[in-house]
Amino acid sequence: MSLNLDKSGWKRVRLGDVIRRSRSQADPANGDVDRYVGGGHIDSDSLTIERFGDVNDGQMGSTFTYVFKPGQILFVSARPYLRKSGVVNFSGVVADKTYVLDAIPENGLLQEFLPFVLASDHFIAYATAEATGSMNPRLLWGQMQRYEFHVPPLDEQQRLADLLWAVERHRVAVPLASLLRVEAGLLRSLAANQDGELRTIADLGSVLMGRQRSPQHATGDHMVPYLRVANVGDNELRMADVRKMNFTPSEQRLYSLQPGDILVSEGQSRDLVGQSALVEEFPEPMFFQNTLIRFRANTEIVRPWYAQAVFRSLLFDGTFADVATQTTSIAHLGVKRFAGIQVLIPGLAEQDEFLDRFAAVRAGIDAAKQEKDALTQLRQAVSEEIFGGVE
Repeated sequence: MSLNLDKSGWKRVRLGDVIRRSRSQADPANGDVDRYVGGGHIDSDSLTIERFGDVNDGQMGSTFTYVFKPGQILFVSARPYLRKSGVVNFSGVVADKTYVLDAIPENGLLQEFLPFVLASDHFIAYATAEATGSMNPRLLWGQMQRYEFHVPPLDEQQRLADLLWAVERHRVAVPLASLLRVEAGLLRSLAANQDGELRTIADLGSVLMGRQRSPQHATGDHMVPYLRVANVGDNELRMADVRKMNFTPSEQRLYSLQPGDILVSEGQSRDLVGQSALVEEFPEPMFFQNTLIRFRANTEIVRPWYAQAVFRSLLFDGTFADVATQTTSIAHLGVKRFAGIQVLIPGLAEQDEFLDRFAAVRAGIDAAKQEKDALTQLRQAVSEEIFGGVE
């Protein structure tokens, strides 16, 4: 689509000149706030934030002291390629790596327009390139302020924001959340099912930690693509940022991935540790790093998709978080702890019955996701028309 925008009157600005970062703090222990927002509460590509945690749930880290209020915008500076930012309509606290932001209209930027600036491909490309750190790259505040872009006059910003928010409201109205609740109910039924044989995960197939990454592996004669924890979400593989490192031929044989394998996040925040995704087909050979655990099912005992459903139920009921060890900010599942978890596994016929029911729900989820994706692409196309093409 084309908006036929006349950008001749647009002004080039520095982000740090048109937004301010709130650094107000509060101690949740004093009862000043009762909600917190972590990275796991913010959906990628969403412009509104609806989910939160209770400050007394035992899951919140000590750095969650930065206060936000309704109408402010949160931007997760870690792994900016995940596109985690949005507007909140409630109060709470975030950790130090999440910025609490307001636009400065008197300097030329509307609050309603700011979320689209932060969600634009142009900004995400800048943020990803400028992020520092290897394991958990982060866009530092100073570097974020240096981002430059063109903005239209305030009245035109308002018209464009109205259009983009109309698309976003339609996208949010797609009933994906209700279908996901049905899916969650089916997953919970696995834990409630008392039929089957109690087995450890190690009994169900092979378990292997990925290849260690170090600077010496950054070059070599056998550079191949590999997956890391950033590539694994809940029941999805994120393939937008796949990197390469040197795997010798023997390492390639050991750490190769094949259809039916399940990748499980070994080190993550407590609420995300144990996220998993099932491997289907890759266009080229693919390998994996030691932030991930590979499970390869013994198909005489368990269907790969059933094992994946079991792993997701263990994530949702908190089992993975309970068995993980906690460092300052990262929970580690560990191969031995993961492999030693006991689960009830029914026979293959009962597994197939469950998977038939599950597939019907997944078909509805997939259709809803396709509609949401189409609306996301429309929003991004409009955003590209706005934020691209002016130098």
